[in-house]
Amino acid sequence: MVDGLVRIKPLVKSVADMGMPAVALTDVTNLFSLVKFYKAAQGAGLKPICGADFQVQSQVTDGTPYWITLLATNQKGYHNLTQLISRAYQEGQVQGKPFLQRLWVNELSEGLIVLCGRQSDVGQLLVSGKPELAADLLKEWAQHFADHFYFELTRTGRLGEEDFIHAAVKLATSSDCPVVATNDVRFIDAEQFEAHEARVCIGEGRVLDDPRRERRYSEQQYLRSPAEMAELFSDIPEALENTIEIARRCNLDLKLGEYFLPEYPIPEGMTTDSFFEKMSYEGLEERLEIILDNSAADYSEQKQVYLDRLRFELDIIIQMGFPGYFLIVMDFIRWAKENDIPVGPGRGSGAGSVVAYALKITDLDPLEYDLLFERFLNPERVSMPDFDIDFCMDNRDRVIAYVADRYGRDAVSQIITFGTMAAKAVVRDVARVQGKSYGLADKLSKMIPPDIGMTLEKAVGQEEALKEFLDNDEEAQEIWGMALQLEGITRNVGKHAGGVVIAPTKLTDFSPLYCDEVGEGLVTQFDKDDVEQAGLVKFDFLGLRTLTIIDWAVKMVNQRRQRAAEEPMTIEAIPLDDPATYGLMQRAEGAASNLSDSTRAARTPKALTGCPSHPLET
Repeated sequence: MVDGLVRIKPLVKSVADMGMPAVALTDVTNLFSLVKFYKAAQGAGLKPICGADFQVQSQVTDGTPYWITLLATNQKGYHNLTQLISRAYQEGQVQGKPFLQRLWVNELSEGLIVLCGRQSDVGQLLVSGKPELAADLLKEWAQHFADHFYFELTRTGRLGEEDFIHAAVKLATSSDCPVVATNDVRFIDAEQFEAHEARVCIGEGRVLDDPRRERRYSEQQYLRSPAEMAELFSDIPEALENTIEIARRCNLDLKLGEYFLPEYPIPEGMTTDSFFEKMSYEGLEERLEIILDNSAADYSEQKQVYLDRLRFELDIIIQMGFPGYFLIVMDFIRWAKENDIPVGPGRGSGAGSVVAYALKITDLDPLEYDLLFERFLNPERVSMPDFDIDFCMDNRDRVIAYVADRYGRDAVSQIITFGTMAAKAVVRDVARVQGKSYGLADKLSKMIPPDIGMTLEKAVGQEEALKEFLDNDEEAQEIWGMALQLEGITRNVGKHAGGVVIAPTKLTDFSPLYCDEVGEGLVTQFDKDDVEQAGLVKFDFLGLRTLTIIDWAVKMVNQRRQRAAEEPMTIEAIPLDDPATYGLMQRAEGAASNLSDSTRAARTPKALTGCPSHPLET
């Protein structure tokens, strides 16, 4: 998100086409793209190498922070890398930037290879003409990394590179330290350099022609072929040989697609399955006492229908290994209700489960409305169950806090999201960094349709006026050409609206963490799809303003009923075939009602007559 223009699929394709056996991806203090990169590389027959670039605080007072690259050689190294990244955000942020402490790196060095280049602590001393001090620092690194330390050599046409290479090779020779050639790639093709510079300027809030802007990159930072790299480092053949050696040493085997649920506390003498069955049967009995008339002649037959459906669902849930999931969801929903936090009655395919109804996860009787359980869980299509649970907007965070207290603060977090450069915004951003007029940027942006999922390519195809404008305006063409290269690039992070993960152990056993400068807003670094691939189960805690408003209304009504010495009203007891409510709908008096206040919605109810006995089917 800082300075890269590399996308995973083009990277993997290019590397494979060039005949390389392995590729490393090292983002700055994050593993945001690891799962997607790992799967894409393996799918293309490449060996993925996992790593990250870090800034480390100097051990000298007022010293300059320095850069290192860490690569995971095995599962232990990956775990240590994950912990270092998480710790940098949770404990090491300075002015919003994550830093490592050298002590942390020393403590978690097992399974990691360290690459120290021109901007490392050793590199800075070598470039500044202090080889003796550099040699002393090298000995300190060797104490913790031994044969896992390499001098990183790059040749991308940047200032100071050759001076560092000469000094590093000399020190490496005298200290028997290996060197390795790397290709510090920021874009795939050389012609993308200008687009990359624009991307950097967008992130820094500068313009391309700003004379004060630091030029940290060169047009040579494209993906070079093996032949180009061999020619570039023909004078240091061991640096090329060590690229193969590092690839050989890095053997990370990520376990993807296997789910791990936290342990729900079970009474002594019972298993998770038996406790799950017990709670389900007891819950169904409570429900049937309310919804069935036990004096009816066919009561036994009616009850047996529910018991048969319950048994059918229990067998499938137990077979698929999901009782723990249901118990966890049941627990926090019950806690919410016991603490007067409004909870939605259930929606989505989860409302088709009698087990969920019995455990009071949902409040809809699936048999009354002929809802299918198979839409929710199906043994022939194995996937995690997924309840969309609505909570009162004002109290949702209380439920998340309860879950964190119950399972451990280091085991619960929300999930990251990534914002990208969308069509309209990228046009404005590019125009600004190119120094084009605001009027031109505004005009061009407004010609792009505001439809969801709109792209620049679609816009040109749909809007003849836009195509004509681009054909006749040279400056607009410059903006458009650059915007096409940047569209879809990740630009910032956010927090998933409702997704929460609960780990059976520490979160860092599954995903690195990200948070703001003060440690708030903790989220996993893997998005909702990748975090599930990594083994964590997502629970949806959705905040719904409608529930909050209903709660206010119920409290206001009950205040009046209390003054009138009447029994308090419960929202669950309101009949779904209430004639007065359907009268409101027929009169199109749905102002401020969710999904009923639009013009089209207001016309539809006028056609309704009578009061249906099954309003959900109307």
